[in-house]
Amino acid sequence: MKAASILALISCLVTVTEPKVYTRCKLAKIFSRAGLDNYQGFSLGNWICMAYYESHYNTTAQTKLEDGSIDYGIFQINSFTWCRHAKLQEKNHCHVACSALLTDDLTDAIICAKKIAKETEGMNYWQGWKKHCEGKDLSEWKKGCEVS
Repeated sequence: MKAASILALISCLVTVTEPKVYTRCKLAKIFSRAGLDNYQGFSLGNWICMAYYESHYNTTAQTKLEDGSIDYGIFQINSFTWCRHAKLQEKNHCHVACSALLTDDLTDAIICAKKIAKETEGMNYWQGWKKHCEGKDLSEWKKGCEVS
């Protein structure tokens, strides 16, 4: 009986992170308000296209890589260089916990993505962008969205 009570209490305390999958237009608004349109010379369409091919707009997306690192969140930001997962030797250039990149609040993810675009070769960091978005007409990605 006591064990059942403890299990019931634990189940109440455990919170499950539900994946948040944004729509294209919702992201366009968020990205625009956050100053991503033309950030480092990349149009809003580039950011929306990249986020689609990196995570399909899923804030809780995680990809474990062969080197043991993990890509996190809507922008698939890598744990070895950009965020803190657990290991002390990680570089954590964005000064953020990787878990902060998995929330519905995209503030930390956007700040880190801006840092990556500014400190690396623009959007070349993201393979999804290079393969599917680079050099293409990306105006369709924000078409029909009310962006300020």
